[in-house]
Amino acid sequence: MYKLYYIAGAAILISFLADRQKTINGLLIGWKKFSKILGTYLKLLIILSIILLISDQFIINYLGNQAPFIGLIMGLIIGSITMMPGFIAYPLAGILVARGVNYMVVAAFITTLMLVGVATFPVEKEYFGVKATIWRNIAGFIISALIALVTGILYGEVLI
Repeated sequence: MYKLYYIAGAAILISFLADRQKTINGLLIGWKKFSKILGTYLKLLIILSIILLISDQFIINYLGNQAPFIGLIMGLIIGSITMMPGFIAYPLAGILVARGVNYMVVAAFITTLMLVGVATFPVEKEYFGVKATIWRNIAGFIISALIALVTGILYGEVLI
């Protein structure tokens, strides 16, 4: 990671030596854009910090000890409000399955985790608008529910 900082610093230095005024103007434009999204970004960081307080054990308890459809609903809700990167979410899915959580519930949790962004709503509405963000989240929630139901049917957890 430090290599990227060194490369960026060297590029700015070379740019500064080549054309001092353009470099200063470019840095000022970058700072203005950064300061414009800084408030929204800080809100997102605060929300994510609160969400990270939710432990894996909490998720396992609420998803694994329920009837299939209650677990499905809990998976959809918890996945919608939780935010974590895929490299953490997928091993967590393996842990959930190993602890006896239904595939349908795990599918609901993981797909809403990736498709629905309650935590990222403040940033999304800035770029896409409130209406588009709400519709995207509703569509992601419905698609996640359908994927979970199909998974439950395919694994024999839900009878048609």
